Amino acid sequence: MPQYQITVDEETVRGLFSGDGALAKLVEAVVNEILQGQVSEQLGATRYERTEQRAGYRNGSRPRTLIARVGTLNLRVPQVREGEFSTEVFGRYQRSEQALVLSLIEMVVNGVSTRKVAKITEELCGTSLSKSTVSELCGRLDPVVKGWNERDLSGSRYPFLLVDALVIRVREDGRVRPISAMIATGVNEQGYREILGLMLGDSESETSWGSLFAWLKQRGLHGVDVVVSDSHGGLVAAVRTHFQGCTWQRCQTHLTRNILDAAPKSVQSELHGRLRSLLEAPDPDTARTLLVRLVADYGERASKAIAVLEDGFEDATAVLALPERYRVRLRTTNGVERLNEEIRRRERVIRIFPNRASAVRLLGALLMEIDEGWSTGHRYLVMDEYWQWRKDQEQANKANAGSRERQIA
Repeated sequence: MPQYQITVDEETVRGLFSGDGALAKLVEAVVNEILQGQVSEQLGATRYERTEQRAGYRNGSRPRTLIARVGTLNLRVPQVREGEFSTEVFGRYQRSEQALVLSLIEMVVNGVSTRKVAKITEELCGTSLSKSTVSELCGRLDPVVKGWNERDLSGSRYPFLLVDALVIRVREDGRVRPISAMIATGVNEQGYREILGLMLGDSESETSWGSLFAWLKQRGLHGVDVVVSDSHGGLVAAVRTHFQGCTWQRCQTHLTRNILDAAPKSVQSELHGRLRSLLEAPDPDTARTLLVRLVADYGERASKAIAVLEDGFEDATAVLALPERYRVRLRTTNGVERLNEEIRRRERVIRIFPNRASAVRLLGALLMEIDEGWSTGHRYLVMDEYWQWRKDQEQANKANAGSRERQIA
């Protein structure tokens, strides 16, 4: 066991009482002495000592900086002529450094700005980290987020797909540009929600949405039966191109808002109640009956609102074809809107992303965290009734097709 002899000069001792960085100097002296003691133990001899147990010779030292709570320590790490000097000091420091990096990443993911992270780091470690350094450290998230965002989806069917986008601001070419962050959420065959992917696009155009859907299908997305979204023109066109044969459910919340915006204020309250009864009808036939009555009552008083309703009625009530227990979850994009609110809570702290990579990093890490919570939480939908309904539908379609063939024959 090595013996340590700590030498402290008078200036350091006086500084201990004045708080003028002397504590860092004291710790620096202690750690340097520990390093000298450890190299003596490894070589089996102190400096200039002659002994049969000697296992090697010193070969000077190299400088190394260690950041600690008391400040920056300037250390002299011993070197040996043959072999390599090993010490646990830096192994422990590396583990602490990793913990610090993980803490920094977690702070950024949870909405703490890089400027605040740098300030917190200065308080913890006695030294400051620049915003660029913090951003570089957070860049270690990239391969993790990329692996999750590009994972294989072929292992499960996703009968229900919900899509939405939110606009974020990204600095590009010296200008701040609005960028659409498109997010796809699915319900798998076991009834659990998953965030299937995040993609940035220049706008919510058919091309951007088409790229997202093509990318999801390349990764194995299949079995989609119902797509839920708002009525953005580019989005709807892309859905019809890439998911032919699927049902498109128009978000009832967005449709209701559009109808009321087109209605005179004098009828908005009562019209809202009638719309709710229509959209929550027990079956399609009842919904159509309520539509006829509503058109008769408001056709003249709110003609523009009624035109919006008639235009969106079929798509907004498509969910009524499903078993009743699935309608509440699929009639709107409210679940996706709540997800967007959670993203906004973090994004407002950042305000402007320095580039697209940083946006994918932050949003992807957050979505990854939420997705893990969903996968280990409660089942979103019990799917037994749905799969039985699908089976019955397929059998009925086959029977009808056979009947038509016999009639033709």
